[in-house]
Amino acid sequence: MNEAERKRQERERIRVMKEQQRQQMQFEKEEKLRYVESRIQETEDLNSETKQQIHQLNTILEQGLRVSHVVSFASLKSTEQFKEFVAPHEIAVPMRRPEIEQYTSQVKSQNVLQKLIPMLEKKYQKAMLEAKEQFEHDLVRYERSERERLSKLNDLKVSYEQEKAAFELTIKTNNLEVDQFGKRYRHGETEAVIAYNNIVLERSQYPMEFPQQFRLAYLPDSKELVIDYEIPNKEIVPTVSEYKYVKTRDEITEKPRKDQEIKNLYADVVASVALRTIHEVFDADQANIIEVIVFSAYVHSVDPATGKDIAPYLISTRVIKEKFKELDLSRVEKSVCLRNLGAQVSPRPSELQAVKPVLEFNMVDKRFVDHESLLDSLQSLPNLMDLNPYEFEKLVTDLFARMGLDTKLIRSSKDGGVDCVAFDTRAILGGKIVIQAKRYKNTVGVSAVRDLYGTMMNEGANKGILVTTKSYGPDAYEFAKDKPIELIDGGGLLYLLEQNGIQARIIFE
Repeated sequence: MNEAERKRQERERIRVMKEQQRQQMQFEKEEKLRYVESRIQETEDLNSETKQQIHQLNTILEQGLRVSHVVSFASLKSTEQFKEFVAPHEIAVPMRRPEIEQYTSQVKSQNVLQKLIPMLEKKYQKAMLEAKEQFEHDLVRYERSERERLSKLNDLKVSYEQEKAAFELTIKTNNLEVDQFGKRYRHGETEAVIAYNNIVLERSQYPMEFPQQFRLAYLPDSKELVIDYEIPNKEIVPTVSEYKYVKTRDEITEKPRKDQEIKNLYADVVASVALRTIHEVFDADQANIIEVIVFSAYVHSVDPATGKDIAPYLISTRVIKEKFKELDLSRVEKSVCLRNLGAQVSPRPSELQAVKPVLEFNMVDKRFVDHESLLDSLQSLPNLMDLNPYEFEKLVTDLFARMGLDTKLIRSSKDGGVDCVAFDTRAILGGKIVIQAKRYKNTVGVSAVRDLYGTMMNEGANKGILVTTKSYGPDAYEFAKDKPIELIDGGGLLYLLEQNGIQARIIFE
């Protein structure tokens, strides 16, 4: 390589290197620009999310005024159609039937000269015979396969029709239950009224952070619906007013929301939920069976002084429909409106200053009866079959009370309904539980489980528990498997008693 070529290559190498450096610097510049843009976008997203949260909180009442809250019973019915019958291709489509021509045509035909030669004629006839024999063999195999295919197809159709009939029976039964539900509701039956209004409030759309846990009771004599409603605590209000990106520090800073603004907004949320809930229930009252609503709202929190869980009530009011219907909720000042309705409202809800409920929820349901604990009076190793039905119900009620539930024994009735109502007071996981106790000598069938499920719907319960001294049939377990129902048989009952310090027996005589 001569000197001129070497210098040329060196100049080229330097040029390429500088170009690479230029491209790298341009890339880094663009990367830095993209990063800054992403941080700006991140800041804008945070501000947009905060703005949306504030908007949702500011329009809680307005959102509830925009739609009708009447529950159509027709909408509760299932219109689902059973899947169409589709057989696998290998079963649905028959194989092609063998034809004799398919086989004989494979034998090379003879000309006149070949027919006159005995050896060729004999070879031809042998080939034709083999073709016919193969046809007969394949035809027999085809007919056997076809019989098997048709048999499988028939079995599939029979199974399909059975599944379809069972499905349609379930749909028909469920829809008949909806019809009965509608009739009971229109007649003002307590359980149906509670179940209907459970649906109304469950359908109400709130921001996802809202607990939307509630309990309902209905007093038919006074046409009064009692609502015990959980609302979110003040953490529902964003504590950041604005986000800002500081480029020089590569930092997203937060501007705190003023404490008074948080207090005012939270007080507005409490008032909005109260007015909206009352509006939704009165608006949905298509049977005109609610004249009065008692609404009380509480919040789950922690007492800063003791560190214990508390649930103070922040608002409570009794509202007459006639007076409430006169309001134009789209124009009212919420706090003034509630005072005009005679509501008890916490003066400092963000500080959890409590008010006394207009009506204690647990005192509402007149089916609840006081009783002395039966567990404490049981003799050593008692036979549970010696208890009368009411004593057995008391035993089961006391057992679940000892297990930590807030249980209420139901006054005896002949309707075969609820024996005990229990309240799991835990946040999120808790709720209303209906319990039925069956002191039976025979296996409990599916009808008892169906009855429990119907009672759950009527009571607006989260869960149902069936307790028996015997056992359950397979149909009972099958019905309960996909539902919030727990079946406790005799062995399970003895185990629970033992775990709670009670030794007992179940002896059938």
